[in-house]
Amino acid sequence: MEAIPARPRGSWGRYPRLRPTRVVRAMWRDEAPALADLPGPLLAYGCGRSYGDSCLNQDGVLIDTTGLDRLMAFGDDGLLRCEAGVTLAQLLEIVVPRGWFLPVLPGTRWVTVGGAIANDIHGKNHHRAGTFGAHVARFELLRSSGERLVCSPETHRELFEATIGGLGLTGLILWAEIRLHRVASAGIDVERIRFAGLNEFLAIAADDPRHEYTVAWVDCLARGRRLGRGIYLRGSHASRVVTQGSPVRGPRLRIPFDAPNGLLNRVTLSAFNAVQYHRAVRKRATSTVAYEPFFFPLDGIGEWNRLYGARGFLQYQCVVPEEADGGAIRAILARVSGSGETAGLGVLKRFGSAASPGLLSFPRPGLTLAIDFAFRGRRTLDLLDELDRLVRDAGGAVYPAKDARMSPESFRAFFPAWRRFANQVDPKFSSSFWRRVHER
Repeated sequence: MEAIPARPRGSWGRYPRLRPTRVVRAMWRDEAPALADLPGPLLAYGCGRSYGDSCLNQDGVLIDTTGLDRLMAFGDDGLLRCEAGVTLAQLLEIVVPRGWFLPVLPGTRWVTVGGAIANDIHGKNHHRAGTFGAHVARFELLRSSGERLVCSPETHRELFEATIGGLGLTGLILWAEIRLHRVASAGIDVERIRFAGLNEFLAIAADDPRHEYTVAWVDCLARGRRLGRGIYLRGSHASRVVTQGSPVRGPRLRIPFDAPNGLLNRVTLSAFNAVQYHRAVRKRATSTVAYEPFFFPLDGIGEWNRLYGARGFLQYQCVVPEEADGGAIRAILARVSGSGETAGLGVLKRFGSAASPGLLSFPRPGLTLAIDFAFRGRRTLDLLDELDRLVRDAGGAVYPAKDARMSPESFRAFFPAWRRFANQVDPKFSSSFWRRVHER
């Protein structure tokens, strides 16, 4: 166990900025920190790529898990066992040359396996593969009592279900087993389709089951007939090998300092969105690409979160039941485009019907929309509260891993299994998020 200076540990959105009292590094799974001897509250911390405060622990202890970075076993059947601090980038470097692929990938490869489980991450193939937790065979969980429990659907099932999507609150994950996916090639055959509005998106998305991966960029500032316009990407693994570099190479570009406040505003973003929308001459285009730019387009820009300025940003991701006319998604896009707020990157996708084993897992059947908002204080928070009401009324949910401000009332409405989950929370583990939505 190694102590690290307790400098502020941020989330990717850089809001809020909170400071733990102590950071402890876990280095060996067989010599894990004696959790009972540490002052609470405790929380595991990996790469810090959650956007809000679910990975933060104001006035508490963070357990840095990045030292638990060893591969333990990898069989011919595609079952891989590794420590919880291994990143998805490290796993891709190992498994891709051997003809395997991770079953679910988020928008960045800089996520630890423990973080992928704790947030039950989803990706462009939810309609086919469900969430990351659906491919976890078992894991070892260290509780603050000192118990080491191997959890699976057959053993300690309640803890298994609470830990997947459980935001790190049930204890410290030491290692996990994941079922990989065999692929002919890691390259992706991609079709890029420009759509003029939300109705056209819905028509294209009806064809989702034919493709392994689907996602759309949406212009969140467009209004009227152009509301919900964007670029739809769908793809499947190529049948031939596609040349690419190492999956852990550094970014091509790095943002060296915080952008001046106001650099990203409705004028600059509207201009960017127009260029993005019209840059393709043809309405449809196909290509074959390496998997990296398809799955991780923003990983090529180091510290891109600095583009939102020193005050940071909030990402708002919701899921609502799908309706023929767009329903709540249409209402949300209309409210955002007319709000005057600085709405940046928008991503729209259809979730499938595959159920996750996690009690607090976010994905459920419907449409999911994620939008980045430059933080402008109270007015930004007020807008997101309005969006929460639209989501609640539609019977949807907001993703805790990207939240920094939802109310306890909203949390309980979004996650009706919260009482069952709370019964499995380790008594010494907590987070700034959990205290905000549950303990106050």
